[in-house]
Amino acid sequence: MSLNKSVPETLSSSLHEASPDYVGLVRFLVEPFLESPQLLSVDCERSNTKERVWIRVAFDVADKGRVFGRGGRNIQAIRTVIQAAAQAAGQSVHLDIYDSQGGESRRDAAPGGRGGAKRAPATRSSTPKPAPKFRSQ
Repeated sequence: MSLNKSVPETLSSSLHEASPDYVGLVRFLVEPFLESPQLLSVDCERSNTKERVWIRVAFDVADKGRVFGRGGRNIQAIRTVIQAAAQAAGQSVHLDIYDSQGGESRRDAAPGGRGGAKRAPATRSSTPKPAPKFRSQ
């Protein structure tokens, strides 16, 4: 039995036009990582055609490490869930992350982009390494 036969046509068309509650979804996904959830701010903006959605998230700078996670795993998982919801609604989503003072700290716009922390450059030791020893035959 297909969905279109069991659901009246007006209800079926409204199911496809429904847009996910991005603000509620982002709050649900991000708040468990925050020590100061009262500082979380989520803003959602849709284009006129309702095909593109921009989500802006701001939280306390001290919570940034927990939200992003080791290697960016947490924010990647959050982005994946949001993109899945948008794809189900026939939309594309862009996620911008700001610190609580309003400065942009990270933009996650490219689908499947790799986030995460960058490694610090390697530093040289002050003591020189001994020269390699070669065996004579």
